[in-house]
This record gives sequence, C-alpha cells and structure tokens, in this order.
Amino acid sequence: MEMIRGFKDLGKSDVAVAGGKGASLGEMFNVGIPVPDGFVVTADAYKEFVKNVQSKIVEKLKELDVENNEQLDKVSSEIRELILHEDMSSEMQQAVIEAYKKLGENEFVAVRSSATAEDLPEASFAGQQDTYLNIRGEEKVVEQVIKCFSSLFTSRAIFYREKNNFKHADVHLAVVIQKMVNSEKAGVLFTVNPVTNNEKEMIIEGAFGLGELVVSGQITPDSYLVDKHPLKTKEITIGTKNKGLFRDENGNNVEKEIDNPDVQVLDGGEIVELAKFGLDLEKHYNFPQDIEWAIAGGKIYILQSRPVTTFKK
Repeated sequence: MEMIRGFKDLGKSDVAVAGGKGASLGEMFNVGIPVPDGFVVTADAYKEFVKNVQSKIVEKLKELDVENNEQLDKVSSEIRELILHEDMSSEMQQAVIEAYKKLGENEFVAVRSSATAEDLPEASFAGQQDTYLNIRGEEKVVEQVIKCFSSLFTSRAIFYREKNNFKHADVHLAVVIQKMVNSEKAGVLFTVNPVTNNEKEMIIEGAFGLGELVVSGQITPDSYLVDKHPLKTKEITIGTKNKGLFRDENGNNVEKEIDNPDVQVLDGGEIVELAKFGLDLEKHYNFPQDIEWAIAGGKIYILQSRPVTTFKK
C-alpha cells in the first residue's frame, strides 16, 4: 500500500490516488506552474485508517433521511467521532512525518482534504471537506490529517453525495499537505465569465491576506474583468475589503482590519501575469478553470485549479 505520494509523482490521471485537488496540484507542479511543493496522504491510506469502523459507518448511513436536518447532523457527528477516535498506525504516522520533514524543518503547511470524486467537470464537491491553514509541527500535521479524514462525512458532503447518486462507499479521501504561502494578496480566477458564460472574458477576484475570506464569501473582493484576446483589463470594481486573514508571529490565523479597504489590490502587471497563468491552465486542461492564487514577496503562486462546473458549452 502506497501511503504517501509527492507532487512530482502525481498527474491529472491520479484522482483515485490523490483526489481531485491532489491530482491537479501534481499535474500543475510537473508542467512548470508555480505550485508550492507538497505531498499527498493517499486514498489508500484513508481506507486503511477507517477499515475498523467502516461497517459502523455503513450501518449509520443505511437508514439516514438526508432531508431530515437534525438526523443528518447527528449521523454526521457520530461518524466523524468514530473516525477521530481511531489511532493512526505508527507506520502511517512515520510516513506522514518523514514526508513533512522533507518540506522543511517545522515548515508551515496547509492541510487540505481531497476527495476522489472532487473537482470533476460534472460535480462540485468544493468546500465540503475541511482545510487547515498555517499548521506547523509533526503532531499537529498528523492530527489535522485525521480531522480531514473525518470530514468526508460532513453533513454537506453526505447530503451532496446522496442527492447526486454518488455511493458513499465509492468516495474516499486523500489529504494534501503543502507548503503554506504567507500571502499578502490572494483570490480566485475564472477563465470564463461565470456570470454571463462569456468564454472571451475572465474574472479575477482579489483581497489582502489569505484567500479564505474570498473563497468563503466573507468579504467583497476587488473584481477585474479581463478580455482574453487581446489580453487587457476592461473593467475594475474595487471591493470593500474591510478585513483580511493573516498569519501572526505564533502561526495563528487572525483577522485584521484593513486600514485602506478601498485601495486596489492588484496592479496592472499582476493582473496580466495572473491572466496568462489562467490562459495556460485553460489550454492545458482544455476546459474553463476555477483557480485559487496567492502572492507573497512579489511572486505569484497557483494553489488550485479545477473545472468551472457551472460552465456549459
């Protein structure tokens, strides 16, 4: 059983091993996109970890009515507790710790869930499982991996699988562990206008700090409407970015007020450079992409790319 797979050993065909997120990161890493280095705790490792409670999980899901919110939340909580109380084998712990050490001694990392039915063009599982930012230290990393394993059974994830005819037993969870970008600016990029479905335009959204407040919709980011050919910015809407999420000296994620919330986040050069990455990724995958990005020390990093599931040709 292969418990760990580095980004350099992954590609877009490895969804069953690394989940949608992990496979995409490996693919981008290997074609020269500036992806922070990392590795994946594989879906096989997840299956090994939950094998002793799998029958109990199946039993709890058997009579579940997902339309009953109270029952759904109760079953979700019970299954997550079952998984959280399992012990990770010393062999698996050692494999995770060794891979973590290779990223750098006591490195800050992001620990992200990556489901094997995630980031498909026909289904959007985004945001249904857990993500943990600015995690540092061997014990903490192992702890967050187990929490991610349990998040395959959030109420939202259970409901979505039931409603979209994905069998629970057929969906597994890998965990991405990736060097953390201590971003000054972050956001998302759509290589097709998601509002109008216009393939000739892309939209970049950005704010100060980590990108989680943008992705979760807690703030109104700047929005940049960009023509693809020729590549030029045609419209800029400045958002009210009254707060941002930043890493403090202790590694905690803290919300801070932004002194000048009406200042434009991206300059012209950054907009163009991001747009070029967007065009490259859309061409590589031959499908419009939903991309997460971050900027630290003046360098752009691509953190994720997945199909725009709302797009219809």
